Amino acid sequence: MREWLIRATCLAALATMSAGTETRDSMQDIARKYVRLVLAMGAHDKDYVDAYYGPADLKQQAEADKLDLATIGTEAAALVQSLAQAPHGDEELSRLRHRYLERQLSSLGARVGMLKGARLSFDEESKALYDAVAPTYPESHFDAVLDRLERRFPGNGPLVDRYDTWRRAFVIPRDRLDAVFQAAIQACRERTVAHVTLPAGERFTVEYVTNKSWSGYNWYQGGFRSLIQVNTDLPIYIDRAVDLACHEGYPGHHVYNALLEQHLVKHRGWIEFTVYPLFSPQSLIAEGTANFGIEVAFPGKERVTFEQSKLFPLAGLDPSKAPEYYDVQTLVDQLSYAGNEAARRYLDGTINADAAVAWLEKYALMPHDRAAQRVRFFDQYRSYVINYNYGKDLVRTFIESRGGTASNPARRWQEFARLLSSPRLPSELR
Repeated sequence: MREWLIRATCLAALATMSAGTETRDSMQDIARKYVRLVLAMGAHDKDYVDAYYGPADLKQQAEADKLDLATIGTEAAALVQSLAQAPHGDEELSRLRHRYLERQLSSLGARVGMLKGARLSFDEESKALYDAVAPTYPESHFDAVLDRLERRFPGNGPLVDRYDTWRRAFVIPRDRLDAVFQAAIQACRERTVAHVTLPAGERFTVEYVTNKSWSGYNWYQGGFRSLIQVNTDLPIYIDRAVDLACHEGYPGHHVYNALLEQHLVKHRGWIEFTVYPLFSPQSLIAEGTANFGIEVAFPGKERVTFEQSKLFPLAGLDPSKAPEYYDVQTLVDQLSYAGNEAARRYLDGTINADAAVAWLEKYALMPHDRAAQRVRFFDQYRSYVINYNYGKDLVRTFIESRGGTASNPARRWQEFARLLSSPRLPSELR
């Protein structure tokens, strides 16, 4: 009887090990095919593959296969069906991985349809690509904020011109730009490493570029390394130093990608995270955490205190003006969703490019050249704009719902780092 029990126990253990291997291999096979399809999309959409640091043979295979859009779409749909049949374990991360792959593949299929000519509304597109639909605001929402700014900047002519004239006193001189950015990066990193364990050897380099539709970009290289580019086409205001240092670097994109590589690629062998398809739900998490990370690193008045003592003097600006500058910026930040409204109307065809520029000048208080640059961003990246502000709001709500409030900074950092290291979807943040 005892011998039979031992034999049965061993057989059960072997069956469990076999089932576990079968599940892992099945998911890994799907993941490899997913990576191949994302890389294949790169041949049809130059912006689609934002980063890849996986096996060279997969990239070579994708380049050799030269899959057309119809085949990519068909294979993506077939992989979604395979996922529906693939078992997953009870561990939360394994369940999240399963849902993540399904949603990323569905998004890929939607992008294929768009490249083949499918016409989606702004909201339909953002739902299909990013797993989220941003709220819509009427003009009256922005008018209430503009009324307060009118009282702050009285006078004749458009409010945007009065605001811009005042703000020019806070431009970082070109010859001081790198010193200011390096100081901001150092402070952002110090605040991040005090709460988040980063991979050994992580680092990034900064380049200053021109002729781009964006103000800053992180190109993740793998091996815990990034290249961060800062666009100097337009004047760079003092607030952008911390914004870009946090958003692109610490604790933003650089940290996000490094933690995914460390925890999901190297520790778990999940190959799907070696590729980053830009037009996918992953981008809402990436942009939302990068923007919310600014508040996490510099909560409350800490940012003003730091900039007043360090960055304003480095930039040759009057430190006594720092509180006033950020009081105004807090008001202007409430116009954030005006950019979404301009993009929604423009991409839905209810206004043209000139009207979109005018909308941004009036309701987002963007000077003409910056508004024109933003419309070029709409042309290139379309509904991607929701990932910045709506993504930030979703991330904040999620982290605060788990106890990561401003009054509990240790828990806030803990939940923030956990989100950065997981394959959670936008729809799971609400």
